[in-house]
Amino acid sequence: MRKINLIGLLAGVCFSCNQQNQPIGTTDNDTRQEEATTVTTQPISQPEGVRQNVGNTVSFDFEEAPEGKLPENWSAHKTGKGSEINWGIVNDSGNKVLAQLAGDNPNNHFNVAVNDSITARNVSLQARLKSLRGRMDQGGGFVWRFQDPGNYYVVRANPLEDNVVLYKVEKGKRTDLPLVGQGRTYGTKTEVQGDGWNDLRLEARDSLFTVYYNEMELFRVIDKTFPQAGKVGFWTKADAVTYFDDLQVEVLP
Repeated sequence: MRKINLIGLLAGVCFSCNQQNQPIGTTDNDTRQEEATTVTTQPISQPEGVRQNVGNTVSFDFEEAPEGKLPENWSAHKTGKGSEINWGIVNDSGNKVLAQLAGDNPNNHFNVAVNDSITARNVSLQARLKSLRGRMDQGGGFVWRFQDPGNYYVVRANPLEDNVVLYKVEKGKRTDLPLVGQGRTYGTKTEVQGDGWNDLRLEARDSLFTVYYNEMELFRVIDKTFPQAGKVGFWTKADAVTYFDDLQVEVLP
């Protein structure tokens, strides 16, 4: 697939909530106070092209990417105390997908893979994800406005808890954010399939984030912690082994 020039595709979004921090060293249902965690970055060698450009939309189907590595212009990172990073392309019954395969990390560990060629503020993200396994955590989701491994937004779906939650990770601390019109509910309860593909979509416009799951709008969040543009990508927690596919990134006005 042909390469594209993404320079100039920037947009706007930002937010801030004075909430208590949720411990990334405990389960998602535990208390929400946590200590700052170690943050490291591990660049990965990257093969050639998997990108298509349709207007301001860039799509990734990963079919042209070699197996066993991250695609071109992607890099792997971690937040927390686990040591293993294992993102790469795998063959899922004839369909190539981007997978997070590290299954031995502790509960206070986040796995992140971001695209290094796209930087945006206002953005729409849409992808399919499939949870394979995980004792402490399963599923995963998006990161956006990624500044570094300790500062970004994340929304994730977890089949172990049947919920979808949006957080900020600030200085290594994860905080779930209150929902518009509902307050601090720890996201939204919804059936999250653990044995098949599910669709996750996010729209980030200025200080408003809207989350959709399997084509249904779940909730909205307003926050101003990260007003600047940042990278976009995928996220899992702890020992969650998850497949991602058919990512669409649309830079919004």
